[in-house]
Amino acid sequence: MRLVLLGPPGAGKGTQASAIVKKYNIPHISTGDIFRANIKAGTELGKKAKEYMDKGLLVPDDLVVSIVKERLAENDCKEGFLLDGFPRTVNQGEALDIELEQMGLKLDKVVNIDVEREVLIERAIGRRICKSCGATYHIKFNPPKEEGICNVCEGKLFQRDDDKKETVERRIEVYQKQTKPLIDYYTKKRLILNVDGSKPIDILFEEIIKALE
Repeated sequence: MRLVLLGPPGAGKGTQASAIVKKYNIPHISTGDIFRANIKAGTELGKKAKEYMDKGLLVPDDLVVSIVKERLAENDCKEGFLLDGFPRTVNQGEALDIELEQMGLKLDKVVNIDVEREVLIERAIGRRICKSCGATYHIKFNPPKEEGICNVCEGKLFQRDDDKKETVERRIEVYQKQTKPLIDYYTKKRLILNVDGSKPIDILFEEIIKALE
């Protein structure tokens, strides 16, 4: 199964991605995770990506396409993959098509998780992450037992810079402007699967799997 997962920031892509890759036993390729790992390691790629991410802007196409191309060539992608956070523009979508064609592959489906703007903002600004183990919480929807402390390892929780309200609003604006045309692009290719991201996690997952099969 070769899939792309689309949706605005805060749509719950990460949660659904984890369930989907477990179901189909395919790698979850998140460009955001790749960039964050490079930022943490202080690599040149990380430094370049951080400049854009901290401002809520998209990382330039050439930078993203190069890391995705490298990742798709790895052995664990032979039986399929789930791309999360890429492509984000029509240009990136076209670049992905070219790379896949050269590899003799094609996408099976593009899952688009749709959520209202107000819900996205509330979800994002309430998100907290453990500095030690990376566990994710939400101050309203999934609070830790003790405020600011991780249930798993008792590490300190923090709010990512790109989860602050001004940055979130900017990210949604960027998404509306640059990523929404990608939905039209995949709709014309008859690959799009639109799902309602405001539904409970388990129900949404069941609907996605049913539609894919």
